[in-house]
Amino acid sequence: MFKDFQPAGGVFATLDLLRVERRGALLHVRLNRPAKRNSVSDALLAQLHTVFVNVPSDVRVAVISGEGGHFCAGLDLSEVSERNVVEGMQHSRSWHAAFDAIQFGPVPVVSVLHGAVVGGGLELAAATHLRIAERSAFYALPEGQRGIFVGGGGSVRIPRLIGVSRMTDMMLTGRVFDAEEGQSCGLSNYLVDEGAGLAKAVELAERIAGNAPLSNYAVTQALPRIAELPPTEGLFMESLISSIAQGDEGAKERVRAFLDKRAAKVGKAQ
Repeated sequence: MFKDFQPAGGVFATLDLLRVERRGALLHVRLNRPAKRNSVSDALLAQLHTVFVNVPSDVRVAVISGEGGHFCAGLDLSEVSERNVVEGMQHSRSWHAAFDAIQFGPVPVVSVLHGAVVGGGLELAAATHLRIAERSAFYALPEGQRGIFVGGGGSVRIPRLIGVSRMTDMMLTGRVFDAEEGQSCGLSNYLVDEGAGLAKAVELAERIAGNAPLSNYAVTQALPRIAELPPTEGLFMESLISSIAQGDEGAKERVRAFLDKRAAKVGKAQ
């Protein structure tokens, strides 16, 4: 258990493949299949979905990490060969639903990446809003070598992080990126020493939780959609979201605090 976090109750306490903990406005969701490198079985996927459609209203930020030596080694391949085409399609859509609940849910989500971030594990990481990598992290998309294709949203989300060309390379050749390469190409937002990822995630999560909730929601929900629009429509949508955000009473108070010199000015990073 991370410092001062306590086991979450209610439905979260019934999820045996996850460890769900709370501290104030922060929710920590830890994948808990270390013997399987936290590979995603149908049951684990369903439990992740359950968490992110039941985020308590007083939670402001969620953190996802993995128990043991790895974040997530992807799809549990022992469950693949038993499906026909229709079942495979339905299975892929269940991944989409679970990961959409993360990306398009009510709160920003920060992931802590270490060890294997492979296949469906990389698809999961790509659904989070910020990614912190420890130096042990490595990234791969071995679907090409397995005779399958990404099915958890990776073909949509991962190229938006690293581009189609890099993803093509990873899938065709089995290329593996280490933590430094992943940081340089956009797979992670932060790179930290081994064992420091969760502390960094909590530090960032607390900072994010201090923002106005409406502003956080606009950043995680409106910004990616605006980026997909043609410029003229995007600019109109920006004006609409900007006017909604600045009309919020929480935003007005923050502006007043800055004008009254009760809020710090932006300074150069130390």
